[in-house]
Order: sequence, then C-alpha cells, then structure tokens
Amino acid sequence: MSKRDRPLTLAPAPRRGLGAEVATMIRGSIFTGIFQPGEALREVELAKALEVSRGPVRDALQILEREGLVRSEWHRGTTVTELSDEDVAELDSLRGALEDLAVRRVVEHASDFDLIPVVMAAQAMEREDSPYGMVRCDIEFHDAVFLAAKHSRLLEAWQAVRSQVFLFLIMRVNTTTAGYLEQVRLEHEMLVAALRSRNADAAVELFAVHRKHAFDLLSKGD
Repeated sequence: MSKRDRPLTLAPAPRRGLGAEVATMIRGSIFTGIFQPGEALREVELAKALEVSRGPVRDALQILEREGLVRSEWHRGTTVTELSDEDVAELDSLRGALEDLAVRRVVEHASDFDLIPVVMAAQAMEREDSPYGMVRCDIEFHDAVFLAAKHSRLLEAWQAVRSQVFLFLIMRVNTTTAGYLEQVRLEHEMLVAALRSRNADAAVELFAVHRKHAFDLLSKGD
C-alpha cells in the first residue's frame, strides 16, 4: 500500500467549546474594567456567576493565559495580568516595530478605498464618551491599520499581542482620564491625515508620538 492509499488516523478536530465562550466573556469583563489588573479570578466564583461548571472556566483561563491577559501562580492562583515596567517596555518596543511596518505598507500600498475602515474607526471616537469605550475604539483603529497593510503574517503578529496592548491601554486609563478623550480623538485625526498624506516618514513619526504619550504616562504612573 502506498503512502497515498493509507487510511488517515487523525484525531477529530476540536470544536469551539464552552471554554472559548467563557473566555470571551471574561476577556470582555477585563476590557471594560470589571476585572482590574492584579485582581484574583477564582474558578468557583466565575463558574457560579456565569452559570457553568468549573471545567469551562479552567479552559477559559488557560486561553486567556496564552494571550497574556491572566497569570497563574501556585501561591496566588490566577490573576488579571498587571504589566511590570519590563512588560510595558517590551510590549511598547514590539508594538512599535510592528506598527512601523504596517504604517509604511499602508502609505505605500493602500488605496483610498482601503483607508475607509481606518477613517471610520477614527470617526467612531467622536461618538464615544467613556474612557474604556475609547480604549476599545483605539484598538479597533489600529486593527483597521493592520488590515489595510495587507500583510497576513504582520496581521497575525499584531493579533498575538493585541490583548496585551489592550491591557496596556486599560492601565493607562486607570492612571488618569484627565483630557484623555479629547487627546485621543485629536491624535487619531492627525494619524488619519498622516496616512492620507502618503508621507511614510511623517506618518511613522506621528504614530510613534502617539504611542509615546501612553507609554510615558504609564511609566510615570508606575
């Protein structure tokens, strides 16, 4: 019997289970500030609140740990990740490297039509009036930029750190919200204008300034 004629003996493909759905709910609670960085996430309490058994909760926490949103330690249990100074610095530098490439690709390759979702994401900020909602809008804007870059592996790299960047911005908002809504709206208007200008160096610089504002504030807060 040739290799091609041999019967396949692969295990059944896993289906999206209840654990993934529970992970979505817990992730949403972290991103809306219900669960704060450093807060304990107890399986029994979560299972009772979500009306599920502990198994799906345990699966969900493992998913979120792989994303970097929670950390599990034997002496502390599972807690929402609280980014250290080193975490913040590493995340900021990695995000910068990914975003620089994305911005240059958008400027050089994206059409005006491709930029429509980026523009719409910035416009959505005009209607947002809560800090946590604005963090979500901020992330969705950068989602749109990475999509417009049309680079599948770059998009995958962004998605791998997206949840941690979201957490980073949540911690930035927890430091202070003074002037935050107005600043974010203005900055993203400038970012859109920079992309439309088709000046790659200027756009990269403005995106770097945008990142630095949050990084500096969080560093001072620490």
